[in-house]
Amino acid sequence: MVPQLTDFVAMLGIDLVLCAGCMRLMGCKAITRAWAKWATAAFFVGLWLPVGTAQLPVLAYIRGISSDLSITLVVLAGVGLFHRLAGTPAIAGRERTAVFIAVSAAAVFLYPLALGWGDWDAYRPGWGSMGMWLMLLLMSLLCWFRGLRLLPSLVALALLAWTAGIMESGNLWDYLMDPWLVTWALLFVFLKCARRLFKAA
Repeated sequence: MVPQLTDFVAMLGIDLVLCAGCMRLMGCKAITRAWAKWATAAFFVGLWLPVGTAQLPVLAYIRGISSDLSITLVVLAGVGLFHRLAGTPAIAGRERTAVFIAVSAAAVFLYPLALGWGDWDAYRPGWGSMGMWLMLLLMSLLCWFRGLRLLPSLVALALLAWTAGIMESGNLWDYLMDPWLVTWALLFVFLKCARRLFKAA
């Protein structure tokens, strides 16, 4: 059975993220090893094989646990995967830091309010709000003028995907971030701050 577009996009995103994680576990030098590329390709294809009485792809069961991933996380994973497979330049540390700081700040703002810790639902503007669009535009322009290209590109891709409706969710926040990306971003920011504190001590 051919999956619907939203299901296909969701499972493809999960597949790319898992493959990127496997390549990272095999080490940055995996690009020089043919076996690593073949193993990643086999892993990518294997996750699409139907299993169980329902004959659903392995990815469908993983999706039931992970839920849909954000466009931001999928693009970051795809760039990292392509870097290790094709030898393209890695994401600059400055660019990565800007993205993770923005995601962490948004998560600290969004999740407590979305869980009812205030009188205002910060998740609601994601359904379509001029204020949210202006905020994203200003943040993207600020980053662009400071020489940061990754964050504006991720915002643009998320907006395009949201406009096209390629995910089941109709909320822009779900295209921009997800709990897995937030966990990664918060851990990254925490470790970076900890290193600076240890260096300053």
